[in-house]
Amino acid sequence: MLTKFYDKKLNYDGSQLRPLFNYLDHGLLGDSCVAFIGQCDVSFDHMVDGEDLLEKSQIKSDEMLHFLFEVFDTNLMSGVFLQRLFASIVQNLIYKKTGQLLARSGDDLYLNDQKLSISIATRSINSVLVHFAMNVTNAGTPVKTLSLQDLKIEPINFAKELLQLVSAEYVDIKKATYKVKCV
Repeated sequence: MLTKFYDKKLNYDGSQLRPLFNYLDHGLLGDSCVAFIGQCDVSFDHMVDGEDLLEKSQIKSDEMLHFLFEVFDTNLMSGVFLQRLFASIVQNLIYKKTGQLLARSGDDLYLNDQKLSISIATRSINSVLVHFAMNVTNAGTPVKTLSLQDLKIEPINFAKELLQLVSAEYVDIKKATYKVKCV
């Protein structure tokens, strides 16, 4: 899996969750993940979660650490698996760095009733797309949140470490599919 940390501010409004964003905007052709820091304010026009649409949920924060995955030749179920695997990788790294064990509920991470992350997986015409983001600060959020600032985690190095971990895990999973005989 190709990865990149984009070091300029990039605000996320949901329009980035589209086929070939990682390639056309960031030069990553193939299975990939781009991370960046920026605001989050997902408009209803770009919201893909039916539950959030029905509840007219606000998805916003003044500053989040975003991860955008695109994976080809797979189905939506695999995208949801990737989404939840990544949430677990984040959970484990936070525990390693802070000793704080967050709860994972589906694809979201919590400390008691404070929500750290948002995430969605969807299917495009030719790929599976996943957006996963964590609050860098608690400013501008419509619900009670936890932030990387609360956990005393510096977001840029954290993002780069997560990109390395998820890429290594992805490559290892792919290798596991190559080494078995069909029965």
